[in-house]
Amino acid sequence: MTRYICIHGHFYQPPRENAWLETVEMQESAAPYHNWNERINFECYAPNAASRILDDRGAIRAIVNNYRKISFNFGPTLLSWMEMYDVETYRAILEADRLSVAEHRGHGNALAQAHSHLILPLCNARDRETQVVWGIRDFERRFGRKPEGMWLPETAVNSDTLETLVDQGIQFTILAPRQAKAFRKIGETNWRETGAVPINSRVAYRCPLPSGRSIALFFYDGSIAQDVAFNGLLNSGKSFAERIAASFAPSETAQLAHIATDGESYGHHHRHGEMALSYAINHIEEKKLAQLTNYGEFLAICPPAHEVQIHENSSWSCVHGVERWRSNCGCNTGGRAGWTQAWRAPLRAALDWLRNELAAPFEAAAGKLFKDPWAARNEYIEVVMNREQSNVERFFQKHALRKFGHPEEVQALRLLELQRNALYMYTSCGWFFDEISGIETSQILQYACRTIDYAAQTLDMYLDGPFQEQLSKAASNLPEYINGAGAYRTNVLPARVDLERVGMHYAVSSIFEKDPDRLPLFKYSVQSEFFDRLRAGSQVLSIGRSVVTSKITHSDKHFSYAALYLGQHNLIGNISTDMGADEFNRMYTDLKNAFRSGNLADVFGTMQQYFGTHKYSLRSLFKDEMRKVLNQVLHENFIEGGRYMREIYTDNYQLMTELVLAGLPVPPAYKTAVSYVLNEDLLALVNGEKLDLREFQRLIYEFRKWKVAPADIPLLRMRASQRILREMERIVRGDSTLDDLERLNAILSIASELKFDFDKWKIQNLYFELAQREESPRFQDPAWAQGFVLLGEYIGVRLG
Repeated sequence: MTRYICIHGHFYQPPRENAWLETVEMQESAAPYHNWNERINFECYAPNAASRILDDRGAIRAIVNNYRKISFNFGPTLLSWMEMYDVETYRAILEADRLSVAEHRGHGNALAQAHSHLILPLCNARDRETQVVWGIRDFERRFGRKPEGMWLPETAVNSDTLETLVDQGIQFTILAPRQAKAFRKIGETNWRETGAVPINSRVAYRCPLPSGRSIALFFYDGSIAQDVAFNGLLNSGKSFAERIAASFAPSETAQLAHIATDGESYGHHHRHGEMALSYAINHIEEKKLAQLTNYGEFLAICPPAHEVQIHENSSWSCVHGVERWRSNCGCNTGGRAGWTQAWRAPLRAALDWLRNELAAPFEAAAGKLFKDPWAARNEYIEVVMNREQSNVERFFQKHALRKFGHPEEVQALRLLELQRNALYMYTSCGWFFDEISGIETSQILQYACRTIDYAAQTLDMYLDGPFQEQLSKAASNLPEYINGAGAYRTNVLPARVDLERVGMHYAVSSIFEKDPDRLPLFKYSVQSEFFDRLRAGSQVLSIGRSVVTSKITHSDKHFSYAALYLGQHNLIGNISTDMGADEFNRMYTDLKNAFRSGNLADVFGTMQQYFGTHKYSLRSLFKDEMRKVLNQVLHENFIEGGRYMREIYTDNYQLMTELVLAGLPVPPAYKTAVSYVLNEDLLALVNGEKLDLREFQRLIYEFRKWKVAPADIPLLRMRASQRILREMERIVRGDSTLDDLERLNAILSIASELKFDFDKWKIQNLYFELAQREESPRFQDPAWAQGFVLLGEYIGVRLG
């Protein structure tokens, strides 16, 4: 075989975690999902691990793991999220690489990625090295092998970047065709400029470096990649396959047809793009159009016969090189007329200023703790990936000058966290879009703010004011912000968290949590020494004494608190970090007596006496917890309103039915009540323990009768999909009866008649899993086997 095909997917999402809590808070624009990671995972990453190949009638004939057949890289921060929130897909990705190693002569499909998606040509040498080292270490931990290749964020490259890759044992990377400057056959003297002759993407190249070493480069087919990403080539898997196969030259020599695109093209940017990909792969293999390979294998089979020069400081997403991440080059995402990106240069200058201000003080402070501060930073990724105490101790044993006591341990971890956040603040997405107040830029400014916090704690440097002065030079396109400093104050500072705010969050939450000791606190833990909750009607008083500890830096703080809930959104909380045990006991007794007396003035006075005038409210809660509490309060308040709506619906049912039969209009007020009741009942049905066929039929009849529609279709689709998935899981486990199967089929029959669309791919996965168990006794029952085949018809799976 002389013809090889390789399809590469760059799978990446910008960091979305709150820089203090290190968790992704709810993002309303991703609804009905909690956040965009969750939504894109559902649309792209998970479906690619179980992609469908359809027959001529549109039914599924195979489910395949695309990652086993393509070259890919995943951003480490994305895999960290996936490892926690979708273990099944995460494991499928790792397994795909393991199998590909065996299938491609010891060369796996997965490539490493420079860790935090920094534009490496714009990094200083030290940051560039750390990013590459961190990317390699993360890869090794997950995939259990050394990476041969590394994906460069935005394929941004210069000679210094390639030298760093070679320093760390990386053999190749992938670039866009326009990044090639000139090429020649190895042994020839004259270079051929690519402006006159386009680079041949079908071979590997050796790139000589200033150090005298070299690295292999692949330049993907830009035309096909463009059509996949933007021009609808994924509308047909067959067309996709044949387009790639048609790019081969009429030659007998070994050649590689390959493309590289954002992996999100396959399912997120293009609905069902993962199915087009799996169909294309299957078509290539069935028709023997070429042999599927990956870059490591092809490089071993066909080492470079040509060498290449690169355009320094170039990338795949900016025609001006790397200017998109440091200047007003004109590249944007289609922002409003009159907008500019003149803010990009002063934003980078502000971050450079912050990094440079901290470098020498960090080195001096860390030098008192570590043998080599910068080597410790390079290896700190081992702690970032595993924060268990035993692993932290191993790290210190290797790098510390001596055994640390608790204060030194906290100082050491804070210094390294300062550096981690100082790297994250350069994540490329902060410059990619059109406005400095956007969520991506706010995200990197959160990391800058976190860096400033650590500088104050560890170096006694207070840089927030000077940093805002730097940001004020970056003009915003929106008058409400004026400049980057305004965006920073509005979008970043309110998210700031310290141990005291964590304590206050705990105090406020203790009002509502049944078991405060089990309250999730993200990267913090709370050990309760004393807790009491008193009630008087709708009023609740919570009093406690606890220790809050950071799981990241091991810093801790004692706090005493009292929180008084008066109903609705009215809550007053106080906290003290210096109240002694004796004073706390007096406060508890006095406050309890004042509360039991029923005199709120005495309660307020006692709280002020012990805690002072500074108070907290519901706004002190972290975003997700605030939403949870407010929804709980609203739910309790709406119970009564819902009762009235249901009374209107039932008490006037017969009268309104007469209006319908007479062809007369139903009053809008009654329709409002009908809509509320039916939608509440529908959600209750799909959330219930067991699907009730008669209730489902009743609701369908009522929706049609009153000519009202289900509300919040995306949420309903998600809940209904989850409900049917639970039924399918029961069938797979063997917990269901023939009656359960028939009831599910009846409900799916009605849904099919209504053309109600629900997400089927997880249900189909389970169906396929069960279909492989032909020896199951249930398949010996003709009625059960017939019902199972019918179920497949409803969910789009046809068995042979």
